[in-house]
Formats: sequence, C-alpha cells, structure tokens
Amino acid sequence: MEEGINNLSIILTIIALNKMALPILSLSIPCSFSRLPPSLLHSTIPRRTVNMAKHITCTLTTQTFEETINRRSANYPQSFGDYDFIQSLKSDYTVHIYERQIEKIKEDVRRLLKRVDQPLAQLKLIDTLQRLGVGYHFKNEFKEALGNISTDENNMRMEGDLYATALRFRLLRQHGFEVSPDVFNGFMDGKGNLMASLCEDIEGMLSLYEASYLGFEGEIVLDDAKPLMFRYLKDFKEKNIDQDLKRHVEHALELPFHWRMPRLQARWYIETYVGEEDMNPFLFQFAKLDYNMVQATYQTNIKAVSRWWKNMGLGKQLSFSRDRLLECFLWALGTMSRPEFGYTREVVTKVNQLITTIDDVYDVHGSIEELELFTDVVDRWDVNSLEKLPDYMKICFMALFNTTNEMAYVVLKEQGLEITRHLKKLWADLCKAYLVEAKWYCNGYTPTLDEYLSNAWISISGPVVLAHAYLSLKTKITNDALDCIDKYSNLLRWPSMILRLWDDWGTSTDELARGDVPKSIQCYMHETGATEEVAREHIRGLISDTWKKLNKESFSCSLPESLINAALDLARMSQCYYEFGDGFGSPDSETEERFRSLLVEPISIKK
Repeated sequence: MEEGINNLSIILTIIALNKMALPILSLSIPCSFSRLPPSLLHSTIPRRTVNMAKHITCTLTTQTFEETINRRSANYPQSFGDYDFIQSLKSDYTVHIYERQIEKIKEDVRRLLKRVDQPLAQLKLIDTLQRLGVGYHFKNEFKEALGNISTDENNMRMEGDLYATALRFRLLRQHGFEVSPDVFNGFMDGKGNLMASLCEDIEGMLSLYEASYLGFEGEIVLDDAKPLMFRYLKDFKEKNIDQDLKRHVEHALELPFHWRMPRLQARWYIETYVGEEDMNPFLFQFAKLDYNMVQATYQTNIKAVSRWWKNMGLGKQLSFSRDRLLECFLWALGTMSRPEFGYTREVVTKVNQLITTIDDVYDVHGSIEELELFTDVVDRWDVNSLEKLPDYMKICFMALFNTTNEMAYVVLKEQGLEITRHLKKLWADLCKAYLVEAKWYCNGYTPTLDEYLSNAWISISGPVVLAHAYLSLKTKITNDALDCIDKYSNLLRWPSMILRLWDDWGTSTDELARGDVPKSIQCYMHETGATEEVAREHIRGLISDTWKKLNKESFSCSLPESLINAALDLARMSQCYYEFGDGFGSPDSETEERFRSLLVEPISIKK
C-alpha cells in the first residue's frame, strides 16, 4: 500500500512538471546581469557566495533562465550512513517471535506492582521501571499506585526522609498529580540551606536535585535547591564514595533525568543496573528483551522511510541540500519513541528531512527574489503557481505538496477530518519566518534578542514537527488540539524555544562561519556588549527558565497526553543533539554512537 502511494506521488509530480514544461531553446552566451531582460531577472540575482564571477554562462529557455553561478555552499559533511547500510540492518528480536513471552512477563510485573504495598517501595519500583525504559507498559498501574500515594497525607514528607520525599514529588508531578514544593521546607534551615544533619545524605541530595528540574516559575524552594544540591554533589563526587552512587551522581550532574532523551537513558540505565546491589534479575532480563524488541521495530521504520527518500530522489536532485535521513529519524525516534508509533516516526522523519531541505534552500541556495516567490507559492498551496519558480524550487515544492497531501489523505480516510489547511498554514508560516531571516542576512541586519527570538522559535520548525507528530498518531484528533496548533499555544511555543536556544548554542559559531544570520548568542552580544562567555551563560539561563514554563504548561493543559509527551521529548532531543556542538548539521562520532546504540547494536542477552 505504502509503495503504491509513493509511486503515485512520483507519477503526480512528473505529470505536474510535464504540464508546465515548454519547448526549450538552448542558447549559451556570456552575459552580465545588466543585460538580462526584466522578466528573467528574478532567476539571476547573485546568491550569497564568496567568489562571484563577473561573467556567467547562461542557457536561455522559453520557460526560465538557468544560469551557471557560484552559489553559496555550506560545505556540510556527509552523513555517516547510506541507503545500503540502512537496508542491511537486522535483528533477532522481532516482535512476533517474542510476543507471547513479553506478554507473560508484563503480567508478572503487574502482579509485582500490586504485591508491593509500602509507599516507598512502590515509588522505587515505579522509578526503576521508568529508568529501565519499560514504564510505558504500565501507565495505568502507575496512575493507580501514585493516586493512592498522593492522597495519603501521612506520606507527604515520607517521615522526614529527603530521598523519599523528593522521589515522591518528582514522580507525582511527572504523572500530573498535584504536589507542592512546600514539602521541602522542613529540610531547609532559616537561611535556605540544607539542614546540617542532612549534608551527608548523598542519595537524598541527589533525589532533591533531580526533583528540582520539574519546578515551575516562582517555586523558590526548588530554585534555591538546584544550585545548592549541584554544589554539594559536585564536592562529594570528588570524594571516596560508593562507586555505583558516584556513577549516578556524575550522570545527574552531566544532565538530569528529566532532561534526558528517554531511550538513551534507558540503555544507559540497563547497562548500569546490572551492578546495583538491589538489582532484580527478572526486571533486568525484561528490560533487555524489551529494548531489543523496540530496536527491531525502529529498524523496520527506518528501512521504510529510507525507501521513500530514495524513491523521492530529492537528495540527488538538490545536491546543495543536506541528506540527513538518519539524523532526521533520530529526531523522530526521540520525539515519539513508543514502539506502536511507527507510522508517526515515519511521517516525522519525512517532515524533518523536508524541513532540512527547505532550510537549505533559504539559507544556502536561493536568492531573495526566488525565496519571495517560493514563500508565496507555499502560502497559496497552488501547483498552478509553479511556472514562476526555478526548476529546483518546483521539485522542492512538489515533494512538500505531495508528502503533505498524502498524510492529510490518511487522516481524511480514517477520521473523516480534512486537515490540509492546518498543515499548509504551518508550512507557510515556517517559510515566512525563513524569509525574514534571509532578508536580515542580506541586509546585514542584527536584530535584538527579543526580535530574533520572536521569529526564531517558529523558524526552528518545532511547531511543524509537533503538529505532524500529533496528527499522524491515528488517534482521535480533538478540536482543542487543532486550535492549539493553529494558534501556536504555549505547548508548541516553549519546546520550540528550547530547541531554538540549544540549536543556537551548538551551531551558531559554525553557521556564522558559513555565512548566516546572527543567532541568539550574537544578538545578545551585539545588543548588550557582553562577551561570548557571558552571552552563553545568559542563553543557558533562558533555557532553564523556559523549561519551567514548559513544565507548568505540560502539567496544567488539557491537551492529549501524546501531544504533551511529544512536546517534552522534542525539548529533550534538542539538548541531546546540540549541547556539545552541531550533532545534526555536522554529525560527529557521538551522533553515530547514539544511532548505533538505538538502532544497530542490541543489548546482550544470555540464553
């Protein structure tokens, strides 16, 4: 079925392009821009390039004016995998082989959850299952257990146990239960410091540090606890403490649990769990088997989307753009990781690759005149407007048009809901935001930080990704969710802002060297006269503040849980890709290692 749809898309594209084609008159002549007829001028504006030739060789046709010109090149490196590599992926852990076994194990775990009746033991078990990456199987059981714990007033402060109180707070807030940070007041002295009697409680401080990252704006006790616990834990890390505990402290100080990409966190914890004193061999084997089965599902997804990309041929047609299918799939995997979301991962991968291609059209290849025309065509969403575009833009638009309409058709067929107008608005707004930045670049304009961010949280494409993720879930699409998408509610805004700030953090230096609009760091430096070090510290502060807004929004909004989780996971993936550099545009060994961990190398299971 899918292959048939792909073939139909290709046929439609060819038909559309053939209808617009006119007989060609080839004429090679040396010419300068001043001699061009006005009707053809839009296709011959100098692009952003380092060495523009004084004279160019032109081929005149009755349809357009194609020129040989030194267009700007971003010199992006190649991705670390190709079509043959992707198609060669295989696994011994396909779902149908282990389906009965995994269902039996899940029933055993459910019985274990009911058998554990002490609140702290329940919290520890829930936390362990989540960290092992199998918590998604037991969502209802978690809700029931945590609901009981949340209403037991005797457990509000877990009998003065800092570790237990912080663990309770973190799990309740994560799962949407009302819990106040006032539960930590009793652990602090009058000066806002941890009580002296607790300063040797490493597990308690680690638990409070992790809990502080689920804070909302204005929760002072958590704001105060976060740097305090960081300082205490950093000091203890240098001391001679238990090695297992030290490993957990180092891991949390590098990045807290709440900010980590779930599947990478699961792999790390599974490989760490084996050495823990209270390791449950039954849960350990379950987690490894489940991880490998989910990995096999991911392999099926990426093979399918790889075939789509090869058949599309866009990477070869538009050689200036980045071929980042593997990296785009990692984005999709990180945003929608549950195994049953395979179709959504494929849709989001396609969307991510189209975003990457269109981004390169605006950032690298197109002239302002061409970009204005392309933006207008996307806004009109009309194939009859294509004749005014250069050929490379026709191909790009038809790929976008067909892929988007295919997705809309699936929703129409399965839910009787026409969503094309919602999707085309997202793409049009994205292109308009790209065009603003392209004009800033061409005019040499450096906006203020606020001016930049008001446009950049759209141009980073987060709303487009989240909307497509939700609309492709094959679950009932709600009117509230469509309204959230159309009006760019805060559930779309805050993760997109986090994505933009982390993207700028990791890529701004490289992008400025290639020739691009100043990013948030440079805008702040230009506006305030700050050093780059101070500017980066300011941006990290904005990321932390925006996370508090996202925490609050995800907790209080009534939108579908799948959309809320996608918003949180998009923010987590942005840090995963960009904290240490441009892991997407210039994929390094760390990106490749993550790909292999998630999609290539299973966890060893002893028979």
